[in-house]
Amino acid sequence: MRTYHQIKDLRAHLRVSWQSGRVIGFVPTMGALHDGHRSLIRKARTECDEVVVSIFVNPTQFGPQEDYSKYPRTLEADSRMAQELGVDAMFAPPAEVMYPFGPDATVEVGPLTTHWEGACRPGHFRGVTTVCAKLFCIIQPRYAYFGMKDYQQYRVVERMVADLHMGLSVVPVPTVREADGLAMSSRNAYLSPEHRATATCLHQALNKAAALHSAGERDAAILREAMHARLSGERDVEIVYADVADAQTLEPVSAVTGPAVALGAIRLGSTRLIDNIVLP
Repeated sequence: MRTYHQIKDLRAHLRVSWQSGRVIGFVPTMGALHDGHRSLIRKARTECDEVVVSIFVNPTQFGPQEDYSKYPRTLEADSRMAQELGVDAMFAPPAEVMYPFGPDATVEVGPLTTHWEGACRPGHFRGVTTVCAKLFCIIQPRYAYFGMKDYQQYRVVERMVADLHMGLSVVPVPTVREADGLAMSSRNAYLSPEHRATATCLHQALNKAAALHSAGERDAAILREAMHARLSGERDVEIVYADVADAQTLEPVSAVTGPAVALGAIRLGSTRLIDNIVLP
């Protein structure tokens, strides 16, 4: 495996694959790789001729008071994991390579970013879609792999690719969880032991909504109340949102009449966690 920091060097490596029609699979990450990323890479490895992983902590998707400066950067460990999993190329560019003129040219996806993470983190999805568009242009993959933990992100990128006719497929990969149900995330490393024990409440709240739905409940207000009831009694937990949305449009729903998703975000101390469960 080779690690590239410059676009021209990565493109020189990929030119043979482009010209020979080899299928390129791409896993975009911000590094601090864990078993969730491992599942993305493994799926790409089984489906593609060549696998590229990016490691880039993208400054444009962080707000002014967010954790850009302290976000874990573990390139050496990430490289070891990628090599063990058979990654062909790693792309770890500095910010000035990705934004040589600053973030002047941007990509936005409208209605899908109105609620949830888009409402809580203004500009976040503009940063996500812009950097993904840049990476897709640089790497030209046939498939790009995204974890379902970030459900709204997956849907937003999927819509961008379809609307702009980018010629690749966005492949969703199921959320990987710890033994107690906590969704794997690089930000879990911020949790104190006490908060780590509490963090499972988010998954448990989503499971309560899923259990009610499986039992036949279709009133979204009742599902929402069940989630809030599970979260509200936990010490140090601030509910950012816990609600039910249409699985395609991500609009809030009053009744579950088709595919939907129960999604939630909490603050636990200074750490922000998100999770979701799709309701069939």
